[in-house]
Amino acid sequence: MEQRPADSSYHRTLPPPGTVVSGQPLVDDWLSCFEQVTLKPLAPMLVPEEPRSGEVDRSECGHCRPSEHTIWRDDHWQVRAGFEPLRIPFIGGIAPREHVLLEDAPLDLLVTLGPLLQRVSQAVKAVPGVARTHFARWGGGSEHFHLWALARPAGMMQGRGPMLAFWQDVLPDVPADLAAEHLRVVAEALAADGGEAFPS
Repeated sequence: MEQRPADSSYHRTLPPPGTVVSGQPLVDDWLSCFEQVTLKPLAPMLVPEEPRSGEVDRSECGHCRPSEHTIWRDDHWQVRAGFEPLRIPFIGGIAPREHVLLEDAPLDLLVTLGPLLQRVSQAVKAVPGVARTHFARWGGGSEHFHLWALARPAGMMQGRGPMLAFWQDVLPDVPADLAAEHLRVVAEALAADGGEAFPS
């Protein structure tokens, strides 16, 4: 697959590849968890992009295959967790059991997503010491539609907004027995309103 530099009105406003842009805006942001930031040089933006997992061959889609990380499922959705390392109280992936993209997901599936997000939010907040459930969508790695649920520890105001994902990278590992207990709490809370729990 031959790639070429991406070109659009937006791309033409950017500095050339290899430029080191200032990380100071990340330090100055009032929600920032950074004292200082050094960014890598801007990499070339090439298209077409490499295919995401499951895009060329759906048999390679990890969301479609059975997983030891599945902690809950019903007829339409599954929640997977227990990924390592875990450094905040809980991280879980939410995905439909059928291989769909957000752009082409059936409406009868999408109408069940709102109630599920409510349930996941409450289930994650049932973990002792959790104040909020953050939801995020990064779709760069897998074609299969999926969301992430991240638990913000109570009192950790530095974990507001997108900063929580950075803290997950740097805090100490959650002990294995405590992580397993958190999985059980979330799985059982979800199953209390339907579906099946499969705590690791």
